[in-house]
Amino acid sequence: MKVNAQLILFFLFFVMQFQAQEQDTLSLATQDGSLITSQVVKEAYDPLAASRAAFYSAVIPGLGQAYNEKYWKIPIVYAGIGTSIYFYTTSRKEYNRFRDAYKRRLAGFDDDEFQGIADETLIRAQRSSRRNMDVSIAVAVGFYLLNIVDANVDAHLKQYNISEDLSLSPNLDFDPYQASTNYGLSLTYKIK
Repeated sequence: MKVNAQLILFFLFFVMQFQAQEQDTLSLATQDGSLITSQVVKEAYDPLAASRAAFYSAVIPGLGQAYNEKYWKIPIVYAGIGTSIYFYTTSRKEYNRFRDAYKRRLAGFDDDEFQGIADETLIRAQRSSRRNMDVSIAVAVGFYLLNIVDANVDAHLKQYNISEDLSLSPNLDFDPYQASTNYGLSLTYKIK
Protein backbone atom coordinates (compact mmCIF):
# COMPACT_ATOMS: atom_id res chain seq x y z
CA MET A 1 0.00 0.00 0.00
CA LYS A 2 2.83 2.37 0.89
CA VAL A 3 4.58 1.63 -2.45
CA ASN A 4 1.39 2.44 -4.38
CA ALA A 5 1.03 5.78 -2.59
CA GLN A 6 4.65 6.66 -3.40
CA LEU A 7 4.13 5.61 -7.01
CA ILE A 8 1.00 7.76 -7.27
CA LEU A 9 2.78 10.76 -5.75
CA PHE A 10 5.73 10.23 -8.10
CA PHE A 11 3.36 9.98 -11.08
CA LEU A 12 1.41 13.11 -10.06
CA PHE A 13 4.66 15.03 -9.65
CA PHE A 14 5.64 14.26 -13.26
CA VAL A 15 2.15 14.97 -14.61
CA MET A 16 2.23 18.38 -12.93
CA GLN A 17 5.64 19.05 -14.47
CA PHE A 18 4.34 18.32 -17.96
CA GLN A 19 1.17 20.30 -17.38
CA ALA A 20 3.19 23.27 -16.16
CA GLN A 21 5.12 23.35 -19.43
CA GLU A 22 1.97 23.87 -21.48
CA GLN A 23 1.61 27.48 -20.33
CA ASP A 24 4.10 30.22 -19.61
CA THR A 25 3.43 32.53 -16.68
CA LEU A 26 5.06 35.93 -16.37
CA SER A 27 4.89 37.80 -13.07
CA LEU A 28 5.96 41.43 -12.79
CA ALA A 29 6.09 43.62 -9.72
CA THR A 30 5.03 47.24 -10.23
CA GLN A 31 6.38 50.26 -8.37
CA ASP A 32 3.48 50.34 -5.94
CA GLY A 33 4.19 46.73 -4.88
CA SER A 34 1.32 45.03 -6.67
CA LEU A 35 1.96 41.89 -8.67
CA ILE A 36 0.84 41.59 -12.29
CA THR A 37 0.56 38.08 -13.66
CA SER A 38 0.18 37.31 -17.33
CA GLN A 39 -0.34 33.88 -18.83
CA VAL A 40 0.69 33.06 -22.36
CA VAL A 41 -1.00 30.01 -23.85
CA LYS A 42 1.03 28.43 -26.61
CA GLU A 43 -0.46 26.77 -29.64
CA ALA A 44 0.04 23.06 -29.82
CA TYR A 45 3.16 22.01 -31.73
CA ASP A 46 2.39 19.88 -34.75
CA PRO A 47 5.49 17.78 -35.51
CA LEU A 48 4.09 16.58 -38.84
CA ALA A 49 3.34 20.03 -40.26
CA ALA A 50 6.72 20.29 -42.00
CA SER A 51 6.45 16.79 -43.48
CA ARG A 52 2.92 17.48 -44.64
CA ALA A 53 3.94 20.74 -46.33
CA ALA A 54 6.89 19.04 -48.06
CA PHE A 55 4.67 16.19 -49.25
CA TYR A 56 2.09 18.62 -50.62
CA SER A 57 4.79 20.50 -52.52
CA ALA A 58 6.20 17.24 -53.88
CA VAL A 59 2.80 16.17 -55.22
CA ILE A 60 1.80 19.54 -56.69
CA PRO A 61 4.43 22.33 -56.74
CA GLY A 62 3.17 25.31 -54.76
CA LEU A 63 0.65 23.36 -52.70
CA GLY A 64 3.00 23.32 -49.70
CA GLN A 65 3.28 27.10 -49.91
CA ALA A 66 -0.52 27.31 -49.95
CA TYR A 67 -0.62 25.01 -46.91
CA ASN A 68 1.78 27.39 -45.13
CA GLU A 69 -0.35 30.36 -46.26
CA LYS A 70 2.56 31.90 -48.21
CA TYR A 71 0.55 32.46 -51.37
CA TRP A 72 2.95 35.02 -52.82
CA LYS A 73 5.57 32.28 -53.33
CA ILE A 74 3.38 30.17 -55.64
CA PRO A 75 3.85 32.36 -58.76
CA ILE A 76 7.62 32.33 -58.18
CA VAL A 77 7.64 28.52 -58.12
CA TYR A 78 5.59 28.25 -61.31
CA ALA A 79 7.56 31.00 -63.04
CA GLY A 80 10.85 29.22 -62.32
CA ILE A 81 9.65 25.80 -63.41
CA GLY A 82 7.70 27.17 -66.39
CA THR A 83 10.58 29.28 -67.66
CA SER A 84 12.92 26.31 -67.45
CA ILE A 85 10.49 24.12 -69.38
CA TYR A 86 10.05 26.86 -72.00
CA PHE A 87 13.82 27.06 -72.57
CA TYR A 88 14.00 23.26 -72.69
CA THR A 89 11.38 23.05 -75.44
CA THR A 90 13.02 25.89 -77.38
CA SER A 91 16.43 24.21 -77.16
CA ARG A 92 14.88 20.87 -78.12
CA LYS A 93 13.38 22.38 -81.29
CA GLU A 94 16.73 23.95 -82.19
CA TYR A 95 18.52 20.67 -81.54
CA ASN A 96 16.09 18.79 -83.79
CA ARG A 97 16.54 21.36 -86.57
CA PHE A 98 20.34 21.07 -86.46
CA ARG A 99 20.24 17.28 -86.17
CA ASP A 100 17.80 16.82 -89.07
CA ALA A 101 19.85 19.11 -91.33
CA TYR A 102 23.03 17.21 -90.47
CA LYS A 103 21.33 13.84 -91.09
CA ARG A 104 20.09 15.04 -94.47
CA ARG A 105 23.63 16.09 -95.38
CA LEU A 106 24.94 12.67 -94.39
CA ALA A 107 22.27 11.10 -96.61
CA GLY A 108 23.54 13.17 -99.57
CA PHE A 109 20.93 15.93 -99.77
CA ASP A 110 21.92 19.60 -100.18
CA ASP A 111 18.50 21.21 -99.68
CA ASP A 112 18.55 21.91 -95.91
CA GLU A 113 17.88 25.35 -94.41
CA PHE A 114 21.51 25.87 -93.38
CA GLN A 115 23.08 26.29 -96.82
CA GLY A 116 26.64 27.59 -96.67
CA ILE A 117 27.23 26.37 -93.11
CA ALA A 118 29.86 23.69 -92.56
CA ASP A 119 29.07 20.28 -91.09
CA GLU A 120 31.30 20.96 -88.08
CA THR A 121 29.26 24.07 -87.30
CA LEU A 122 26.07 21.99 -87.29
CA ILE A 123 27.71 19.49 -84.94
CA ARG A 124 28.75 22.30 -82.56
CA ALA A 125 25.23 23.78 -82.72
CA GLN A 126 23.79 20.38 -81.81
CA ARG A 127 26.12 20.10 -78.82
CA SER A 128 25.28 23.62 -77.68
CA SER A 129 21.53 22.98 -77.96
CA ARG A 130 21.93 19.67 -76.11
CA ARG A 131 23.86 21.42 -73.30
CA ASN A 132 21.13 24.10 -73.07
CA MET A 133 18.49 21.36 -72.78
CA ASP A 134 20.43 19.71 -69.96
CA VAL A 135 20.86 22.99 -68.10
CA SER A 136 17.16 23.78 -68.49
CA ILE A 137 16.17 20.40 -67.04
CA ALA A 138 18.61 20.87 -64.16
CA VAL A 139 17.16 24.31 -63.38
CA ALA A 140 13.59 22.96 -63.50
CA VAL A 141 14.50 20.12 -61.13
CA GLY A 142 16.31 22.65 -58.92
CA PHE A 143 13.20 24.84 -58.68
CA TYR A 144 11.08 21.76 -57.93
CA LEU A 145 13.41 20.67 -55.11
CA LEU A 146 13.73 24.23 -53.81
CA ASN A 147 9.93 24.39 -53.71
CA ILE A 148 9.86 21.29 -51.47
CA VAL A 149 12.66 22.52 -49.20
CA ASP A 150 11.05 25.97 -48.90
CA ALA A 151 7.70 24.48 -47.87
CA ASN A 152 9.41 22.26 -45.29
CA VAL A 153 11.53 25.02 -43.75
CA ASP A 154 8.67 27.51 -43.77
CA ALA A 155 6.41 25.03 -41.94
CA HIS A 156 9.13 24.52 -39.31
CA LEU A 157 9.63 28.26 -38.82
CA LYS A 158 5.90 28.96 -38.78
CA GLN A 159 5.56 27.18 -35.44
CA TYR A 160 8.09 29.36 -33.61
CA ASN A 161 6.66 32.03 -31.35
CA ILE A 162 7.73 35.36 -32.78
CA SER A 163 6.22 38.08 -30.65
CA GLU A 164 6.28 41.80 -31.29
CA ASP A 165 6.16 42.34 -27.53
CA LEU A 166 9.75 41.27 -26.99
CA SER A 167 12.59 43.46 -28.24
CA LEU A 168 16.32 43.77 -27.70
CA SER A 169 17.82 47.16 -28.45
CA PRO A 170 21.09 48.95 -27.74
CA ASN A 171 20.99 51.51 -24.97
CA LEU A 172 23.23 54.57 -24.53
CA ASP A 173 23.09 56.42 -21.23
CA PHE A 174 25.08 59.57 -20.51
CA ASP A 175 26.06 60.01 -16.86
CA PRO A 176 26.32 63.79 -16.21
CA TYR A 177 27.99 63.33 -12.80
CA GLN A 178 30.95 61.36 -14.12
CA ALA A 179 30.83 62.82 -17.65
CA SER A 180 30.90 59.38 -19.23
CA THR A 181 28.70 57.36 -21.50
CA ASN A 182 27.40 53.97 -20.41
CA TYR A 183 26.71 51.37 -23.07
CA GLY A 184 24.34 48.48 -22.70
CA LEU A 185 21.49 46.42 -24.06
CA SER A 186 17.91 46.85 -23.09
CA LEU A 187 15.50 43.91 -23.06
CA THR A 188 11.92 45.14 -23.23
CA TYR A 189 8.75 43.13 -22.76
CA LYS A 190 5.44 44.90 -23.31
CA ILE A 191 2.22 43.66 -21.75
CA LYS A 192 -0.91 44.35 -23.69
